[in-house]
Amino acid sequence: MLKFFSKPPLFILLGALLACQLPAVADTSGVSSSISKAVQAATVNINSASAEELADTLIGVGLKRAEAIVAYRNTNGSFTSVDQLLEIKGIGEKLLSKNRHLIALK
Repeated sequence: MLKFFSKPPLFILLGALLACQLPAVADTSGVSSSISKAVQAATVNINSASAEELADTLIGVGLKRAEAIVAYRNTNGSFTSVDQLLEIKGIGEKLLSKNRHLIALK
């Protein structure tokens, strides 16, 4: 008789959990705009960014290389192509390929 009474609370608990299930489909309406904003925030405009901003955003670019990017920009004017970064000492194809998705030209 004692076994019989020990099982109903288990069934009640299980029933309550099943009744309180979350919906199978989550609301993702704001997710794409949040991701888009995050991607925009993670990019850097090489025509206006400071050396510190470049060093903080670009992979494998420290302050020294970032200062070289700014110096190149100040000497030659605004970048018209991301590939112009290859003209800067210390920036090669490998480094540029790691950062293309982070670079904006505006």
